[in-house]
Order: sequence, then C-alpha cells, then structure tokens
Amino acid sequence: MPMTIAARLAPLVPDRLIAAVARLVYPRFEPELARLADLCPPGCGTAVDVGGWYGPWSHRLASRARSVVTVEPVPHLARLLSTGTPGNVRVIQAAASDRPGTARLWLPRGDHGERGVSSLVRRDIHDVAVDVPCLTLDGLGLRNVHFVKIDVDGNELPVLRGAHELITRDRPALFIELESRIQPIDPIVELLTGHHGYRGWVLPHDKWLPLASFDLEAHQSRTSYVVSQGLLRRVLTPRRPRYVNSVLFLPDGHRPGALAVRDDGVHAR
Repeated sequence: MPMTIAARLAPLVPDRLIAAVARLVYPRFEPELARLADLCPPGCGTAVDVGGWYGPWSHRLASRARSVVTVEPVPHLARLLSTGTPGNVRVIQAAASDRPGTARLWLPRGDHGERGVSSLVRRDIHDVAVDVPCLTLDGLGLRNVHFVKIDVDGNELPVLRGAHELITRDRPALFIELESRIQPIDPIVELLTGHHGYRGWVLPHDKWLPLASFDLEAHQSRTSYVVSQGLLRRVLTPRRPRYVNSVLFLPDGHRPGALAVRDDGVHAR
C-alpha cells in the first residue's frame, strides 16, 4: 500500500497534535464511534480498547465507562496515551494475543506506528519488526467488562482466544475490525456466533443491519479502492461509498440502537 499524504506528514507534526486531530475527525472516518450509545451499554463498568493508536476510542470510552483499559504495543504511542488520556484510562504497553511472553510487532519501513497498521501478523506492507511484550486479556484479571474494541490488523482470532474466559463470563459487546484482504473473516464469525452465541451487526449507511444478511466480503471487494485513499482523504470527502470494515457482535439477542448516524465530521468539510 503506498504511503498516504497523512503518513508522510506525520513525522513532521508533534504527536500530541496528531492525536488531537485524530480524535476530532475519526468519527467521520469510523461513524460507529459517534454511536457509542449503541455499542457501549449504559452503566458500563470496564471497557477495553485493544489497539489504542492515538486514542480516539479510549477518549470517548472514558466518558461512558467507569474504567478503560487500553492495550497498545507501539512504545511511543503507549507513552503518549499514558500522559494524554483521562484519569480513568489505564494504558498497557503490550500486544494482545493468545499467550503471554514476547512477540514481534511488524511495521512498514519508515513508519513508527503512525499509520495504525502495525501487527503481529506480517503482511506485504511490513518491512521492519520490534520485540514487544505480549499478553492475553484473560491474564489481565479484569472484571465487569461490558465492551471490548479490537483493531489489531490480522491478529483478531488470537486476541479472542486469549479472551475466552472474559467473553464467557462477562458477555461484553465486541466491536472488531474485520478485513478479508488481511485475514479470513469466517473463522472469527464462527467462533463468536457458533461457539459464543453472539450475533454480528454492521453499519453500512445509517441503520444497523444483521451481518448474516450482509455480504461483508463482497462489499469490501467492491469498495476496496477506498482503503488506498488514506485517512485524510476519506475524512475530507463525502462518506459514500463507505468501506465497512468493523462488526459489532452482541450477545443474548441484544440489538444495537436504531437512531440515525450523527455526522461528527462536518467541521472537516
């Protein structure tokens, strides 16, 4: 994937400014973030942000949950989150997976985590690696977890396997980035719907649709060109066609809200 304009500018801009801009415009890029009331239940105890990046999810979750645990493997991003997030956010510098220890985190050449595509699973875009601590969500000893967001660019299945006890016990809402160009989607859907009894939901426009009636792989194939446009261009241009790459999994017959999507990115225009 070619380097976008935003990725070229990132090394020249202070991290705190990048983080502030990312938090401001990200709901336009990922409108589910503007629908936290649909995702994160009222009275949320603990929310978990796996793959914190610059913190757009951690900051908003902090206003809805009593406590937020953010897992971010890139060292300088974890330090930035530790000093720049609200007091109820606990930041852990590590990669989540299915076993504790040390793992190799892969990044594109010249990228230090700014592009948000680092992963424990190496792809053709990755050229360099750093060793990072590795943990399981079950190993964190968390309780009353009501919401988990996972964005780990291909390592989703190991993260879920490492959270088996948490998912079985607390039945949290799970918001997971799934992209067929990175890894097969079916094993993750089968684990959550078949084994754990969850149901998937997607937000292609302004209403939630059941994943079972939405061909996510075909949709991503049709709109894959959007991915190469980069975050900045996708924020500054109209939302449609939208590239859907995240699924909300809810347990026990729960359904997401039905309110129309708010466009928090009107300022970007």
